[in-house]
Amino acid sequence: MDLLSIQNKDNSIFRLYYRFDMGSWNNKLLPIAAQYIQFLGTKTKTAEDFSKEFYKLATSYSISTGTEYTQVAFSGLQENFGASIKLFEDLLANCQPDEQALAGFKARLKKSRENAKLNKASIASALRSYATYGPSNPFNYTFTDAELDAITADELISILHSLSNYKHTVLYYGPQTAQQAALTVAQLHKTPAAFMPYPAAKVFTKVPTATNRVFFANYDMVQAEIYWVRNEDMFNAAQTPEIELFNNYFGTSGFTSIVLQNIREAKGLAYSAFAVYQQPVKKDDSNLFIGYVGTQADKLNEAIPAMNDLLNKLPESEKGVIGAKDNIRKSIETERVTQDDILFSYLAAQRLGLNYDARKTTFNSLDKMDFKTINAFHQAQLANKPFAYCIVASEKRVSDTDLKKYGQLIKPDMKTLFGY
Repeated sequence: MDLLSIQNKDNSIFRLYYRFDMGSWNNKLLPIAAQYIQFLGTKTKTAEDFSKEFYKLATSYSISTGTEYTQVAFSGLQENFGASIKLFEDLLANCQPDEQALAGFKARLKKSRENAKLNKASIASALRSYATYGPSNPFNYTFTDAELDAITADELISILHSLSNYKHTVLYYGPQTAQQAALTVAQLHKTPAAFMPYPAAKVFTKVPTATNRVFFANYDMVQAEIYWVRNEDMFNAAQTPEIELFNNYFGTSGFTSIVLQNIREAKGLAYSAFAVYQQPVKKDDSNLFIGYVGTQADKLNEAIPAMNDLLNKLPESEKGVIGAKDNIRKSIETERVTQDDILFSYLAAQRLGLNYDARKTTFNSLDKMDFKTINAFHQAQLANKPFAYCIVASEKRVSDTDLKKYGQLIKPDMKTLFGY
């Protein structure tokens, strides 16, 4: 078990984290177990007893699970550090199944899942995941209704009881020094002599954007939500400065961006528009471009060509370049990574294979970059390239004939998109 520490010299607040390199892709039950624990007690304490004791200690805790990481987080007063960790360790190691709580939790989860199918933002996320990864993707990697019904309390309890047996990193931010924190945590947080191996993770691979395709989902509204999605090259840290400048110039800097200026302000074709070239969070993953126009359905055949024009030919604006550089400089100069954010920034850099702060490289590169830099990147990555168009609109207002103008039309149903 490794421990990373930053000393809090300002007050007596501590924050502690157990960080596991496994998430829902390793075990789909993990997020369910992480939420289930709040309803549980032990043989000697009820769930309400634990809630009251944490309240008395002025300590909060949570377990959150992402696709590749699980994290237990604590926050409270250093004077109650020992009592707080002991209390949680007791709950984690000795929690007992509660069938009634599980039934109630499943009912709420099912309601939430059904509501997601009625939410246009969730539908759009599902479409983008389908376009990025294909029919089997991170968004629909979940339980069917039958699988959800079959989950037992004993399964979830087993996951919670064994959690500390997997390798994890401890992050500490508080008044103690690193040496003091390591000693304190070692006394309170018991781990096995040898950790269990993580369950094998489900692997999702982005599919090449080889041809224009249109992914459509029906939603009863007068608007049309249009996304441009393109899987790009693998992560390259050397590209970070030009990507930052491109994004600020082209699509992420609000009213001064090329996308918003041209599509909304000049042509009145959108109530909202943006574009971003996203770098991944880990070095062995690829970049992703996402563009967006929210417009009236009857303007779809004007809005799509308007964005496509910008993707194929980048307008030049010296004022825009200066503004983009200023935005980046001001952001870096005013942003301060402090407290436990230092630890998370370090871990984020590690995932990308970096041993330095990428902001410094970007800041030092600004003077050397100009419109030619942005345009060269735009031409190499976006101009005259195929895209996946993800469109959420009413089928009463948008015809298949119109949609097929932009590529092969694909209409996955809700069960395919959501996985249930």
